[in-house]
Amino acid sequence: MNVRLRSKEVSWLSFNDRLLQEATRQEVPLIERLKFLGIYSNNLDEFFRVRVAILRRLAMIGQLTLAEGGNPRDVLSQIEEIVIEHSIRFEKIYNQILKELAQEDIHIINEKQLSPEQGAYVTSYFKREVRPRIMPIILKKSTKMPILRDDAIYLAVDMAKNKKSEYALIEVPTDLLPRFVIIPSKDNKKYIILLEDVIRFELDDTFYMFNYQKISSYIFKLTRDAELDLDDDVAESYVKLVSKSIVKRGNSALVRFVHEKEIPENLLSFLLLKLNFKKEDVVIGGSRIHNFKDFMSFPMVGAEHLYYKPISPVKHKKLLQGQTYLNCIGKSDILFHFPYHSFFHFIDLLREVSIDPKVTEIKMTGYRMARNSHIINALINAARNGKKVTMVLELRARFNEQENIQYGNMLTKENVKVILGVPGLKVHSKLCLITRKEKKENRRYALIGTGNFNEVTAKVFSDQLLCTADQSITREVARVFDFFDRNYKIGRFQHLLVSPLSMRTRVVAMIKQEISNAKAGLEARIYLKCNNLVDMEIISKIDEAARFGVDVRLNIRGMFSMYTSSAEGKVNIQAIGLIDRYLEHSRLYYFYNGGDEKIYISSSDFMSRNLDRRVEVAVPIYDKEIREELIDFFNLQWRDNSSARILDNDLNNVIKNQGVGSLVKSQLGFYDYLNDRNVR
Repeated sequence: MNVRLRSKEVSWLSFNDRLLQEATRQEVPLIERLKFLGIYSNNLDEFFRVRVAILRRLAMIGQLTLAEGGNPRDVLSQIEEIVIEHSIRFEKIYNQILKELAQEDIHIINEKQLSPEQGAYVTSYFKREVRPRIMPIILKKSTKMPILRDDAIYLAVDMAKNKKSEYALIEVPTDLLPRFVIIPSKDNKKYIILLEDVIRFELDDTFYMFNYQKISSYIFKLTRDAELDLDDDVAESYVKLVSKSIVKRGNSALVRFVHEKEIPENLLSFLLLKLNFKKEDVVIGGSRIHNFKDFMSFPMVGAEHLYYKPISPVKHKKLLQGQTYLNCIGKSDILFHFPYHSFFHFIDLLREVSIDPKVTEIKMTGYRMARNSHIINALINAARNGKKVTMVLELRARFNEQENIQYGNMLTKENVKVILGVPGLKVHSKLCLITRKEKKENRRYALIGTGNFNEVTAKVFSDQLLCTADQSITREVARVFDFFDRNYKIGRFQHLLVSPLSMRTRVVAMIKQEISNAKAGLEARIYLKCNNLVDMEIISKIDEAARFGVDVRLNIRGMFSMYTSSAEGKVNIQAIGLIDRYLEHSRLYYFYNGGDEKIYISSSDFMSRNLDRRVEVAVPIYDKEIREELIDFFNLQWRDNSSARILDNDLNNVIKNQGVGSLVKSQLGFYDYLNDRNVR
């Protein structure tokens, strides 16, 4: 069956557009709306570094079509058109937020708006903190442009005299100093100036030795291809290959140039020429401010109502006073929902087992770890206490490669066995396996999650972690770790879905079973929640299921290559995308299976890379109470009429059932739900 597929890149831009929508919504606290602009900007940077970079590579080698739909050159043109339209809206939204901030006595001002008293403070701050940290570079036609970082912002300086100009370049040192400088005030108003505007205010002081009539500056940033080029040179260690590729990334191909639109044409042309930008590259004019990602860390100023009200972590009724974590897990499976439950439960568990004299072994996977990770510290402590510790670190976790290399070196020095991924596959599964001597026998405890073992991201990512002592599960988790240790050893998996070994075939088989049941006149349902749905085979089977009457419900946060309506306009599939306070990151698969329901949580999205080129794990949920909890979780989000957008063919992002019935805010509703269950 031929199924139409939408470009996953275009669908991703629709997801990012939902973040722009959040920045306009009056029910979202004002500073949080500003942070949504920061998240939008950060996402877009990574999108260009990765997705656009890959499309450009495909276009350069003459690749005509994509597996997920579209011609690379056509998709690149669509992307440029959409991004330009978004950038216009972005600027309007930001200006509106500035007006509303002023009404709250918070003023983001530039160098031209400083009072004499404020100017004196900025001058003092510049001389004390900024000037020692900036190193201007004079740009000449005959000199080579220095290598510019794609996570930085730059000021292009124009020193004009008699219709001629000298140019200079200043990197704004946001890696060394705060982007936002709070100016002391004698009244109740808050004044904030950006670091680049501090530098702009002191341009005369910086370039006093030059003979010019007028000096001006214009901000710009660029984006580079972030894909690592790893060959199969077996003469070099894997660590060296990754390390060399990280260095190459710093001077990789440019894919985007964003600049202040008031920049003079001669200066813009000079920069583009020096940077070897070509006609097919993306060049976008915008406002005075770039690298909006820093607004995710906007300073805590102003009244409480400008921020989301903090919520206290929910207690878990299965964690009993005076009992260790393993004792509680041994009695009954436990499911944590982060950030509703505190992620420090997991860290405390690791601390417990690191000193438990009966624990003999700990094995774990690591993809994106936090800086100064408490988890790494707990594993080191376990090794120092004589436990056998194994850590599977994925060196190709994009943008975390260097940190993972450093963690690998740190763990190795502490006698931890470090496995650096699997050749040809990315290890993306979230697994921890603990072995404890109990009654002269080894008992295993497994922790299987949907998100990274990262105490920082766990505060804003909505994820789940199953803790179980069920032997049918722990035995198979041990087999996954055997596969990491000895890549040729492939065990049998009856309970876990493991990619690239069995996940695709078993998911397709479960969809086919729902189709067979629907054909037989039986009730049939497929409910899926994940970040991305773009795999051609999975989409084709879901579409077939819907055509035969299976109740298909899709909750997809990000890329969505599926068309939900047929060419005749008949709606076959219901789909939503939820954007709210927390980033929806958990994956949940539900199949009705003739009443013998099958429910899984997983680390895997439905993308070809996850199913075929990564080690992913989906774990079945056997505990009756947890199964009920996950179904309630899915259904609550399905009823959301506050933040859930309908994913239709046009991806218009209309909020589902807005204004119909009582207001359902599923994230806060689920927090209340968990609180209620705790007191039962």
